[in-house]
Amino acid sequence: MVWMKALAGACLSLGLCFSASAADKVRFGTNWLAQAEHGGFYQALVDGTYKKYGLDVEIVQGGPQVNNRLLLPTGRIDFYMGGNMVQAFSAVEQNIPTLVVAAAFQKDPQIFMSHPGQGRDTFASLVGAPIFIGKDLMATAFPWLRATFGFREEDVRPYTFNPAPFIANKASAQQGYLTSEPFAVETQAKFKPNVFLLADQGFDTYSTTIETRRDLVDKKPDLVQRFVDASIIGWYAYMNGDNAAANAAIKRDNPEMTDAQLAYSVARMKEYGIVDSGDSLKLGIGAMTDERQKSFFDKMAKTGVLPANIDYRRAYTLQFVNKGVGLELRKSP
Repeated sequence: MVWMKALAGACLSLGLCFSASAADKVRFGTNWLAQAEHGGFYQALVDGTYKKYGLDVEIVQGGPQVNNRLLLPTGRIDFYMGGNMVQAFSAVEQNIPTLVVAAAFQKDPQIFMSHPGQGRDTFASLVGAPIFIGKDLMATAFPWLRATFGFREEDVRPYTFNPAPFIANKASAQQGYLTSEPFAVETQAKFKPNVFLLADQGFDTYSTTIETRRDLVDKKPDLVQRFVDASIIGWYAYMNGDNAAANAAIKRDNPEMTDAQLAYSVARMKEYGIVDSGDSLKLGIGAMTDERQKSFFDKMAKTGVLPANIDYRRAYTLQFVNKGVGLELRKSP
């Protein structure tokens, strides 16, 4: 009740409460099956935040056989939940008319993990270890890891999203997602792996971005602002309030999701400041800055992941963020 009163106050103060009859239909595509990492968007849907902002939102779930990114430029969805900024910078290179309007995650949840007590208890000690890495990470973070820390391609083993080879080889390391692979290891192998967040080592991309089309920004900036603001408030509610209804909706869309996995994911996101840390502490969830974007682009260009001549500033806009939306809700019960 306290939370909803605070939400109503925030909504009214911004003049953004709308009747159901005035709601704009919006389709938001995620990049994978429903999970806690999508929690703020589900929260805003089930607790009525999107509705209060005059939006009739449909979440279009992604998955292994679904590529919602392709639906955004064609207008079949209005917003897309991106991964990290490499994809957005690449869209500029390919002249795809999309851009990032907010970043739900201040830190990319990509990690390396290792067995404790095997001489691999620091990030630097992972260099030279057999390390299981998938194709996507090899194309994005690995060139930077090689140039910055000395990781070697000859040590890389293909990661097939099965932790069994890592569990069996105590001298090895493995990539993962902070909220997923460590949980699988703890559940299956009954030990807690060392976890090294790449973001804390300097891989400073934003993640779980909100992307839209340039024409929507140009023609309907008010709609974009309302979707961003409502999503931000949804994330505050999911991380700090009662998220039971949102988790139930996540499990309806993804029946393989468990309460234990959801609880673990939320706890890790809080522990590592994935959603709310750094600039967002003052600017609000969703925050982005030119300095951070330049820092990450420069790293990717220097290591050859992206061409240095891309006008990376066309990949995002700060028009809709950094307004302090929802800051008063951070400590609400």
